[in-house]
Amino acid sequence: MTESLPASESVPTGAPDAAVHSPSGHSGLHYHLLGVGGIGMSAFARLLRARGHTVSGCDASSTDLTAQLKAEGIPVAPGHDAAHVTERPFGRVDVLVASEAVPKDHPELRAAREAGIEVRPRMALLDDLLRAGPSVGVIGTHGKTTTTSMVAVAMQGAGLDPSAFVGGIVPEFGSNARVGQGPFVAEVDESDRAFADLQCETVVFTNAEDDHVGGDQPTYWRTVEEQHAGFRRFVGAARQVLSCADWPGLDELSDGAAVHLRYGQAEHADYRAVDLRPDEEGTTFTVTFREAVLGEARVALPGTHNVLNGLAALAVTHLYGGDFTRAAAALADFRGPGRRWERVGEYAGALIVDDYAHNATKVASAVQAARQTGRRVRVVFQPHRFLRTQQSWPRLADALMDADEVFVLDIAAASEDPIPGIHATLISDRMRAQGHGHVTYHADREEVVAALRDSAQPGDLIVTMGAGDVWKIARTLAGRA
Repeated sequence: MTESLPASESVPTGAPDAAVHSPSGHSGLHYHLLGVGGIGMSAFARLLRARGHTVSGCDASSTDLTAQLKAEGIPVAPGHDAAHVTERPFGRVDVLVASEAVPKDHPELRAAREAGIEVRPRMALLDDLLRAGPSVGVIGTHGKTTTTSMVAVAMQGAGLDPSAFVGGIVPEFGSNARVGQGPFVAEVDESDRAFADLQCETVVFTNAEDDHVGGDQPTYWRTVEEQHAGFRRFVGAARQVLSCADWPGLDELSDGAAVHLRYGQAEHADYRAVDLRPDEEGTTFTVTFREAVLGEARVALPGTHNVLNGLAALAVTHLYGGDFTRAAAALADFRGPGRRWERVGEYAGALIVDDYAHNATKVASAVQAARQTGRRVRVVFQPHRFLRTQQSWPRLADALMDADEVFVLDIAAASEDPIPGIHATLISDRMRAQGHGHVTYHADREEVVAALRDSAQPGDLIVTMGAGDVWKIARTLAGRA
């Protein structure tokens, strides 16, 4: 059993003197973050500030996140302007942080280069954080945010006092970041090709699929083979990998790891979830390590995929010497990060949930989780990106077939140009052709809200699903708009 460490404050309230090692030996620098209102950049802003650096940022739009950062004392300028890095309103900055998706001719990037200011890619900053001490990097095409959150929450419960970088708001931290004295736990996004060259101590490898593949955008890989080579390179640089035994192909992608452990329901897994007991609210199960029983666990989120995510969190905590019972208790209380099976509220007795699921595997898992509740499953689905829809609309349609009713919205472009012939009705038409009698396409969202208000009943489960702004419908229904 690991002795409990004093609980560290979550960002933003953690004091600078609680900071872990400074990246690349930097201390007290002024970091300016482009697109600071994004979920990843805002987490970086909080971590850097908690470690004693001066932090500012800018964003093209004002959001809840930018408002929160301002309330925490991190100044955010509206829009983008070359003066942000050298003059007003922040004065000259030391380091400009930008994602690879930012165009090279961006005015602030140009101004920084001309002024001799260091331009630091966001993945290089994450690499600094991962290399600074014991670290856990969570990779895969599905489940990263939930798994990273669960690892951090389980470690915190077990007394390991982790730091964390998460692509979602973790209710237990009140933030998408946490600063502690223990291991650094980070969600590593494979859509940024630079992830492959990062280095961490332990890799949690959830799955690998053809997501973010086939486009020429900065967030896409040209081929699935190139993406998988990136996974292999990242895993091979780690001290150990914990991969999902239930997902085919991960053994081959992990064969370069010095130490390879597996988790899952499969019999050959080192860490296994056995004797699953699902109910409306979640699943209780037994955890074994090489056939020795570690104890009972529970995830308060439905779906087998969440059992696997929770198992990964308990396995990592066990690997780092954390107390299993305390970790399991923390996991049982965890209700999920924002937009991952988030209970938004109720309307007329119907439960309203919002979920980020947007590719076919995630959608199928979310629908399976919804069916586990025993309620009538009514899904409002917003396809995400024209290229993704072009690549996978038949699979998306098939993934939605088990829902009792489906409302299909227009595609969320996410800055992509429309593709001729690619429309949300491809999904609804295929579902009808396969015999689904309760699927409709709606260009007008108010129609969907009105229809749900007119027909909602106790025992319904209304799930807004997608990576765009479909969550607004859930909030409107729940009276939280």
